[in-house]
This record gives sequence, structure tokens and C-alpha cells, in this order.
Amino acid sequence: MTAVGEEMHALVERLYPLCRSITGDGVRATLDIVGEYVPLQVHEVPTGTQVLDWTVPQEWNIRDAYIADGSGRRVVDFAESSLHVLGYSVPVSRTMPLSELRAHLHTLPEHPNWVPYRTSYYKPEWGFCLAQETLDALPDGDYEVRVDSTLADGHLTYAEHVVPGQVADEVIVSCHTCHPSLANDNLAGIAVATFLARALARETPYYTYRFIYAPGTIGAITWLARNAERIDRVKHGLVLACAGDSGQLTYKQSRRGDAEIDRVLRHVLAASERPHHINEFTPYGYDERQYCSPGFNLGVGSLSRTPYAGYPEYHTSADNPDFVSPEAMTDTLAVCREAFAVLDRNRRYLNLSPYGEPQLGRRGLYDALGGRSDTKQAQMAMLWVLNLSDGEHSLLDVAQRSGLPFDTVAGAADALHEAGLIKT
Repeated sequence: MTAVGEEMHALVERLYPLCRSITGDGVRATLDIVGEYVPLQVHEVPTGTQVLDWTVPQEWNIRDAYIADGSGRRVVDFAESSLHVLGYSVPVSRTMPLSELRAHLHTLPEHPNWVPYRTSYYKPEWGFCLAQETLDALPDGDYEVRVDSTLADGHLTYAEHVVPGQVADEVIVSCHTCHPSLANDNLAGIAVATFLARALARETPYYTYRFIYAPGTIGAITWLARNAERIDRVKHGLVLACAGDSGQLTYKQSRRGDAEIDRVLRHVLAASERPHHINEFTPYGYDERQYCSPGFNLGVGSLSRTPYAGYPEYHTSADNPDFVSPEAMTDTLAVCREAFAVLDRNRRYLNLSPYGEPQLGRRGLYDALGGRSDTKQAQMAMLWVLNLSDGEHSLLDVAQRSGLPFDTVAGAADALHEAGLIKT
């Protein structure tokens, strides 16, 4: 277990109790905590704002909620878990028989001791989520039902963190902040994104990296609507979700399928020999479907471990901090860093001495390789880079065609560029 893995898990544990939704103080509290790790620019978008084909909804906040039996004992209590309340429940204060209350109760009969996660964002409703075994134990009779919530004009809150690069072209990293007490979906994604941002800030990346912390669907749509005029700066992107479970890594390709980020992730996962899955794009899932909508068609893929709805604990109380591990989050973070290292160094070069093979010896290039354990491999990389530096092939193309490690190919390109034999 690495120290960074432990720190990421500690962040998950700290964020876990907060009641998040697509709007509200729970999102702000979450961003306040993330802001202790990386500086954030927080945006507040007023209710009623038109964002593409959507409208920013009213803001939802909740103070308390419970179901109490005739003796006043709380048999379902929001204070124990934010999952106990249907997300976006309108206020209610009533006493009713169990027979009437049942229509507002949500359970998982197939997992009788788990509490489901349910929402009703765009239809006024109220309800409670509870374990089936709790419901089965409730006797008939009258129950006090209380949801102390507000649904009023306010704001949708999202945040950005930017790691400046050598160029203004951007890579976006997006994670959703709307789910309440669910560790893998998506506190692990938030933690990995945050520590990825910290790692990149210690380097001098080529691209500018923009981290987007926003509620799912409506948040990404809001970001796109507010950044439409500068969307051409976004050259690559990655959505992080379900980043901490024990499953194999899964990369879901962009709508394009052959975007550079797709090729990079396929290469990095294969070269690392990690067990993994590569999935084709579908217009369902997380916010990659917003970034990849046909009008934008950005090169944005999605990295997860077990994908959404692919594990029984998904959207239930079993998706708790014990379900995610420091080791799994560390592995996800490592793949992100490996992928972005390739992305940052992947260039197209032009051979400035394309007629015949240039004499490398008199330029000291062979001497520079002397004594290396991979001398022959590095020499071959130089020859491959020279041969494929025609302005059409990238270094990733060279690595894949030659079968050489990308780092070796990029190192050869650096040496050839310094010697004045190739240019970008």
C-alpha cells in the first residue's frame, strides 16, 4: 500500500458522509474539501439558466429526514446515511399508515440488508430508501414521516482546477460530484483526479490540463454550454469513474474510436500487461456521452475499473469505503500518469535529412548510446524515428509499428531533435 493510496482512501472516507446531489450545499462542502488538496475555481450558475437544451434546476438542500414509529423511534434516519432519502425529495411532514407509506419506500429484495440509491431530480416526489429486512420488520400501524428539505431557486455548483502547460491546447479530466454516500461511484474518481492534478503540477506538462468537478449530466452540459466558444482548445479528455474497486481496468473509447486518447490508452494498457478491457463507445454511461455528443464530438474516453452497473454493489450502501482500496486507486492513478506521459510526448516529426540514412556517428549519436543496457534497442529506435518522421506518423505510430517501448522511441526523438536531424 503506497502513501498516496492511503491519502486517496482517506479523502474518500472524509467525503463519504456528505449528502451530495446535482445541486446544493453538499456539493459545495465536497468542493471545499477537495480545494484543500488543489486550488479550485468554483462556479455558481443560477437556477433557470439555459444550458444547451437543458435548464439549471432549482437547488435542493436537506437538513433532516426520518420515519418514526408510534413510540417516536426513528426506524429510518437520514442522519445515519444520506442514502436513506430519495434524492431531491420535496418537503413532507405527515402521519400515515404503513400501507400508504409503502408506495414511497425503495428497497433491494435481492440484497435484503443493502440500502439502494434512488433519485427524482426532475419530477416532484418524496421517498425513502431502506434495507428490505428493515421494511420486513415494520409492523402495521401509523408512522410519522418527515423530510425537512428545501427546493428553491439557487445555483448549480461546479469547479475547475487548471495545471498550466507549455501550450494552450487542453486535456480535460472530468469526474462527477453528484452522488451521495457512494465510494466507488464516484468518490474514488474524485480522489484519483485530485491526486493526478497534484502529480501533474509537480511537472511541466506539454498540454494544459483542466480538471472538471461537476454533477453528472447537467454539470457537464453546463460546462459545455459555458465553454462553447473555446471548446476547440480541448484536444483530448478522460472521464474518471468507478476508479477504486478490485476489478480489471476498463477503458471505454470515445465516439470517434480512433481519437489519440483512444490509441494512447489502448497502447498503455497493452504495454503494461495489466489485465484490462477495451469497450466501444455507447451513448450511455457517464459524462463522456456529453463530451462525445455529435455537435462537440470531442476525443474523450472514460477510464474505470468495473464499469457502471457492472457490480452488485453499484448504487447501494455496499459501495462504501471498504469496497474501494488504496491499491486499486493507486493502480488507476498510475495508468492515468502513464497515459498522459505518452500523450504529452506524442509528436509528429519531419526528417530534415530524408535522402538516405544520415550519418549518426559523426554527430555523436552512437557514442551517446555507448554503455547502455538497451543500446541496440535505442539504436533501432533512432532508425525507426528517422524513417517514419514524414510529418504523418506520430511517435506512438513508431512505437506500435516497431514494437519498441514508447519511452525508448521518445528518447530517440529527443536525441535526434537535439542533433538537428528532425523537427516538429
